[in-house]
Amino acid sequence: MSSIVAVGESYQKFNPRAYLQNNYMPPRADFSSEDCVVPWKLRCLAEAFATGDIHGRTLIDVGSGPTIYQLLSACDHFEEIIATDYLEVNRAVLRRWVQGEPDGFDWSPYIKHVCRIEGKGEQWKEKEQKLRGKLRQILPIDVHQPEPLGSQVCQPADALVSTFCLEAVSPDRPSFERALSNVTTLLKPGGHFLLIGALEESFYLAGEAKLSVVPVSEADVKEALSKSGYHIHNFCSYLMPPSLKIGVDDVTGVFFVHAQKKPVACD
Repeated sequence: MSSIVAVGESYQKFNPRAYLQNNYMPPRADFSSEDCVVPWKLRCLAEAFATGDIHGRTLIDVGSGPTIYQLLSACDHFEEIIATDYLEVNRAVLRRWVQGEPDGFDWSPYIKHVCRIEGKGEQWKEKEQKLRGKLRQILPIDVHQPEPLGSQVCQPADALVSTFCLEAVSPDRPSFERALSNVTTLLKPGGHFLLIGALEESFYLAGEAKLSVVPVSEADVKEALSKSGYHIHNFCSYLMPPSLKIGVDDVTGVFFVHAQKKPVACD
């Protein structure tokens, strides 16, 4: 447990603005190329929601960080979206975005891109306002607790999303697997989980903070999902090209998973 405490302490230096600059600005966010990592992530999410299988009343985003891109394709399919993060600085960034404060990160290129690839003819301002309207709660979370949200949410969610969270806050493989098991309690049986994360990464930078990451392989992720009672519908990965290895981490690739929590077996 002491190593988990150390992870929590290391995150006190996390700088949201630096993190966004490193990962969500060019060169990693180049919308002129579908082969770039950010458009790849957005397409994975858009295609998963386009199946029509993932919908319901509530979606919980586990470890939102200071980002909202992972929720853009979700907002048509849920009545309510709950964002969560361990850090108050990240929750504050999200609240400012929901309130439309002018000094925040500019997500408009992301929203425009998602509207374009979804092909529904939706205006980007409409999608922006729709997500702001549905993002009704921004809650603290600790994925290392058996009840990550405590008593803040009464009913399990219809779906979960999580991007670059579990491996980034776990000091080793067993704690990564336990964190996945813990967040699975937030999802109803039969519910869907869209998970994006880093492959074989050991650290990343966010300003003065150098954050340790547990390196996981595709096989590690699949094994952890199986142990937590998921059926995998889709698993794909992205190999980080040399041009996007810019010194802010040592990631080798990114994985995307669409998994479904197995229903409770009847006697």
